[in-house]
Amino acid sequence: MEQQRKYPKFDGFYSIIKAEEDYSKNYNRISNYLKNFDLSNVEKKDRNVLVEIKKSFPPIMSRDSEFKLTKISNAELNQIPDDKLFVYLIHRYKYEIYPKKKILDEYPPYLQIEPTSICNFRCTFCYQKNKEFHSKSKGHMGHMDLDLFKRVVDLAENKVQMISIASRGEPTLYKNFVEMLDYCSNKFLVLKINTNASLLTEKKIHAILRNGVSTIVFSADAADAELYKKLRINGDLKKVKKNIELFHKIKNSDYKSSNIITRVSGVKVNEDQNSLDMEKMWGDLVDQVAFVNYVPTENVYEMDENSITDPCSDLWRRMFIWWDGKVNPCEIDFFSKLEVGNVRNKSLSEVWNSELYKKYRKKHINNERVKIKPCNRCQVT
Repeated sequence: MEQQRKYPKFDGFYSIIKAEEDYSKNYNRISNYLKNFDLSNVEKKDRNVLVEIKKSFPPIMSRDSEFKLTKISNAELNQIPDDKLFVYLIHRYKYEIYPKKKILDEYPPYLQIEPTSICNFRCTFCYQKNKEFHSKSKGHMGHMDLDLFKRVVDLAENKVQMISIASRGEPTLYKNFVEMLDYCSNKFLVLKINTNASLLTEKKIHAILRNGVSTIVFSADAADAELYKKLRINGDLKKVKKNIELFHKIKNSDYKSSNIITRVSGVKVNEDQNSLDMEKMWGDLVDQVAFVNYVPTENVYEMDENSITDPCSDLWRRMFIWWDGKVNPCEIDFFSKLEVGNVRNKSLSEVWNSELYKKYRKKHINNERVKIKPCNRCQVT
């Protein structure tokens, strides 16, 4: 088996610019907060987490701390009120540190919900170009029933604080997009949406801005129309830019107090993509401009087996819920070969702590991911 490059999930950014680099304000805020916080008001298991966090914030700020501020968490902290600060710190710690220590909590630190698996693009680096996947006859395509979406939100509220509305499909294609966001309103500390921005309308933009979405990521991979078109098949850069300009205009005119984080993020596929060109094009419209590392997983099932033994961090970090209620350990397994349950008849905790899920984790810990397909072809750790 061929030893291949590894792609750590935690550090997936190739570059990120325009993000706040000065961490001192939030570092001091956290330090003072923890110094004066009454731990007796917190449940015992979370109290222990806060004790560990406190150890990670010594009097002198250290970038070598196990749990430290990042460009992402530093920006998110600016959205968090003081009375919710300890909740955010606990959930962020579980998201960042539990996967490293292989600690299994009652609930996943992060939940990714797929309202639809359908996409209007066929990007060169995405499994949507797989004809078997997007063929309606194969049963992979569909929209989540709104009642099922509400059930998932009800199961997650006050249990999981970090949610992404995204996965295999384009969220704005969801027929109940507005109703979905209305139901999510102010129920989670971190609520993120990923979109290719091609289908944004005034109605959808208002739904995003009025319902407390904390981060919206506009997926765009180039500042050049021809290069964009080559990477995002069916995409039109001019249209996408017009829609992001509309978002920017509505936000600044109707939601002046909104602290939503806006980011244009592309997949770094080749050397023709230039970070400075991206900043020049998008910098006045969004808070952050980024590239994420390209991971060759557009058809993981046909990749050669490798000998990577490092456990996949997503097994302790994030759980994926598809449009039909299926729960999957990752989105790279887009055919759901590793399905671990269904939220139609099980709770989040039941699935997250199921025997099958634990079996996958155990194999990864015991250097046996090579025995699980498609884990034995994947390069994400």
